[in-house]
This record gives sequence, C-alpha cells and structure tokens, in this order.
Amino acid sequence: MYVNPETRESLILRLPSAADAHAWREFVDLYEPLILRFARRRGLQEADSREIVQNVLMAVAKAVDRWQPDRERGKFRAWLFRIARNQLINWIKKNTGSTPHENADAGHVADRIDPSSDLAAEIELEYRREMFRLAAAQARDSFSENSWNAFWKTSVLGESIESVAEQLRLNTGAIYVARSRVTARIKAIVKQWELNDAI
Repeated sequence: MYVNPETRESLILRLPSAADAHAWREFVDLYEPLILRFARRRGLQEADSREIVQNVLMAVAKAVDRWQPDRERGKFRAWLFRIARNQLINWIKKNTGSTPHENADAGHVADRIDPSSDLAAEIELEYRREMFRLAAAQARDSFSENSWNAFWKTSVLGESIESVAEQLRLNTGAIYVARSRVTARIKAIVKQWELNDAI
C-alpha cells in the first residue's frame, strides 16, 4: 500500500480515535522510518533507536487529540520531530551515569543534539527523502526494467550516463529520455501530494 507522504489534516484528525486502525497504520508507515533515521543518525544503536520510535509514537498517541491545524505554529511534522528530539534527550538522561561505557555512549549521542541547530531544515530534508522513497515506489511499476534502471543508476546511484548505457545496451539518448520520464513522474506524484497537503 502506498501512503501519501503529506500527513493530511483528515488523517491527523482521525488519529485520536483508537478504533481507526487504518489511520494509525498509514501514520506509522510514513513516520516510523523518519523517526528511526533521526535516532540512528545521532549514534543510537538499532534497538535504542526503535525504543525512541516507540516512545515517540506513544507520546503522539497521548497528545494528538490536543493538536490542532495552525499554519502559524507550523506543520504537524515539526511538532512530531520536536517530540522525537525530546524523547531522544530523555533517553540520554535515562541512560547516563550507570557505567563509564554507557555514559560515554550517551555523551556521544548528546553531542549530536545541538539545540542551536536548524531542526526545521533537518526535518524537511528527512521528510523529502521519505517522500522521494514513497513516490519512487509508487512510480516504479509504470516503467520498464530498463527505463527504471536507467533512472536509478544515473540519478540515484550516480553512475555515468555512458556506463549505464553500455550496461543496459542502450544509446545515451535513451538513457536521458528514460531518466527524464521517471523524474517527471516522481515529481508529478510529489506535486499532487503537496497540493493535497492541508497543513
């Protein structure tokens, strides 16, 4: 199932209903990978990162009924990542001081939480990456294997046009055309999601 990566107001407003399992499934499908990467990039191990994700989702479940759409206060995802940052700080506080090794690990993580950093820009970058991942997954079945590989190898993996043309036994013009078509399709999907974004 493909999830619209813009958390629509209607989805967010459905989250307080414990009976709406579909809304929570959509929400988790979209945001779990972002929160997980957020924690992993701060030096946490996989299990600790998953603990952060679980704590964030529980905090959202407890507080989402009080969240209201407000363009002045920013998008829902900024609120969500403030929760993630706070959960990460709480984790560090909880896990410091037991042993020198644990304290060193927590200090290592703490160094990556700079309160003066531009959290909004980081959140937006993570969100755009997830949007690309979801849009690419949705667009993938619209193209032949060669067209998709031409796009993926040159645009995502950074291989040269000439090298990919040789690998796929296509001329360079076909690589440019395939890359352009796939890119246009992904952009169209993202644009539609953004047009539907109410928040």
